Amino acid sequence: MAKRWLIRITACLALCLVALGVYGEQQRAGNYVIHYSAVDTRFLTPEVAQDYGIQRSAGLGLVNVSVREYRDDGAIRPVNAQVKGQVGLLEEAPDTLDFRTVRDDGAVYQLATFRLEHDAPMHFSLKVRADRNAEPETVSFIQRFFIER
Repeated sequence: MAKRWLIRITACLALCLVALGVYGEQQRAGNYVIHYSAVDTRFLTPEVAQDYGIQRSAGLGLVNVSVREYRDDGAIRPVNAQVKGQVGLLEEAPDTLDFRTVRDDGAVYQLATFRLEHDAPMHFSLKVRADRNAEPETVSFIQRFFIER
């Protein structure tokens, strides 16, 4: 079941990124690569949303952050990174993102939901700590969402 979910979520996110122009990026921080994306929760299949307790709604978005470590021996391993963040409109006080960890078949994701604003530049500001002995890496991006009602 876990492998099936991973395939479904990967296919869903890939479809969103390619077909709908959804924001998905990565940022390098030393030996770590931080992958992040934000989507409308309606792009998740009902099964995936139910399996992971994510509400599908026209007014709700999902931020997904995962971190991988690239080791000197060529191995790549998922990292259980600590993620804190905020999202909001540029002219308003931001809301805190409440991230939770999801582990699935060796992969580790940090997920948080947020309220969408229609056709407004939403600013995401994240602090990602992959190594507890180092300062967190800052990740920020701006994305617009268009809510179909």
